[in-house]
Amino acid sequence: MAAACSFRSIVRAPPPPRGLARRSVHCCSAAPGGASTSKLVMEVKERLEREHPGLPTGRSGRDDDEMILWFLKDRKFAVDEAVSKLTKAIKWRQDFHVSELSEESVKGLFQTGKAYVHSSFDIYNRPVLVVVAAKHFPSKQDPLENEKLCAFLVEKALNKLPTGTDNILGIFDLRGFRVENGDLQFLKFLIDVFYYYYPKRLGQVLFVDAPFVFQPMWQLVKPLLKQYASLVRFCDAETVRKEYFTEETVPPDFRC
Repeated sequence: MAAACSFRSIVRAPPPPRGLARRSVHCCSAAPGGASTSKLVMEVKERLEREHPGLPTGRSGRDDDEMILWFLKDRKFAVDEAVSKLTKAIKWRQDFHVSELSEESVKGLFQTGKAYVHSSFDIYNRPVLVVVAAKHFPSKQDPLENEKLCAFLVEKALNKLPTGTDNILGIFDLRGFRVENGDLQFLKFLIDVFYYYYPKRLGQVLFVDAPFVFQPMWQLVKPLLKQYASLVRFCDAETVRKEYFTEETVPPDFRC
């Protein structure tokens, strides 16, 4: 779609990130206020055990040191806020049965090709989650199944994180987007997923070749994103190819 006919032409696109060096916080390092991160992790862990003993343990559970540390970093090492957000995230994972999701359990929608994790990383060494909006039909597809597919693919992408990378790239292919593809309910779910359950795991979002019909949807969604709207970049397919991938690693949907 030519730039003159796309919504991209009326939206100022922020430049792509120049680098994504990981800012590791070791368990022996100091958090704001002078407390060591290891002590804060232990404090959060003890509070979760005391206040929410029914929450699961193990990977992504209430005693997962890595997860606790990540949420502490997200909440700028405020223990009360980290406990609250972790409790919400772990309960959601438990209620949503995230650990039981598999390609087989989401096979029906997965086979439509509406969303997938790309086999290669982008040039910033990030896993890539691609959504093909023209294949999304909320009036014909079960909302819960859409949410399960989303959670499964986010987990799959994060499980591919290489050492030194903390977040993923999301690409929304909006070519061919029509009114019937719009789904505000699902977008609200997606915002909750990355704010409450996977904080700071989404490094950037590309809205590719957005048509004018997408503009009303964006005007509704943008206020919900608040400061995270800065993660969104409107661009065309050529930008995706040239600025985010090498010739060999471009997703199939964006190859010339």
